[in-house]
Amino acid sequence: MNCLVTNGNIYYDIVGSGFPILIIHSMGTDHRSMKTWIEPIFENIQGYQRIYIDLPAHGLSFIDENLKSSDDILLNILDFIDKTIPNQAFSLIGFSFGGYLAQGVLHQKHKKVKSICLLATALHLKERSLPKKIVFTKDEALLNGLDPDIRKAFETLIIYQNKENLSYFLNEIQPGRLLANKSFLMSNWRETGYFLSEEPFNDVSKLPHPALIILGKQDSICGYKDHFYLLEKFPNATFAILDQAGHMIQIEKRKIVQGLIKDWLIRSHAVCVSK
Repeated sequence: MNCLVTNGNIYYDIVGSGFPILIIHSMGTDHRSMKTWIEPIFENIQGYQRIYIDLPAHGLSFIDENLKSSDDILLNILDFIDKTIPNQAFSLIGFSFGGYLAQGVLHQKHKKVKSICLLATALHLKERSLPKKIVFTKDEALLNGLDPDIRKAFETLIIYQNKENLSYFLNEIQPGRLLANKSFLMSNWRETGYFLSEEPFNDVSKLPHPALIILGKQDSICGYKDHFYLLEKFPNATFAILDQAGHMIQIEKRKIVQGLIKDWLIRSHAVCVSK
């Protein structure tokens, strides 16, 4: 489905019915990178409407010439929320850059957001403390058979570079990479407009929303050391740093991440879990 928004459109896919959860993927892919591994969480949980969006300039969400910054991307998302779930409470799941945008949504709509889940989230920080890149498993024969572009992305994102994780990557991440608006993503917007003009949560000391924050200890893209201030902001948070996990925690630690999200749903909502 498509929703016309301020600077283009947002393509979205809805699964289930009930309380809305807006799910925001990372930069450079599309909603399928989230849907494939999130949907199994809801096999025995009822009462949720999962709203998967393609970020502006990603997937089937198109932008016009006026979209130039993360502020503009956030404006499109806020417009989408107002048009698809007007005057409703909702929860948020955001991964990486999608986690940064989820923080922006919460900042703008904190009275409507019931709870938030941030996965390997980017932060409003120009200087970051990042661990040195570590690779635990590297199948050279497997890597040598890959297209150079796919190999570069896979090696950048994954620290267990084996057949199983390559299969996840090719099925979940790569399809969206093929649709991403490279002319926008490779422009200078990261230098001129990546950071939101308003720092999320800068005007509040505590946020009561039940939160889940999951990070990879070996995440050399978004890190984990800079995130501890979120514990102060969210007193009702589960905060997990997963060892031997890089940026793609939903691939390398899938069952743990799925279990933590299920716990977050139980903590923050009146869920029905069937046996």
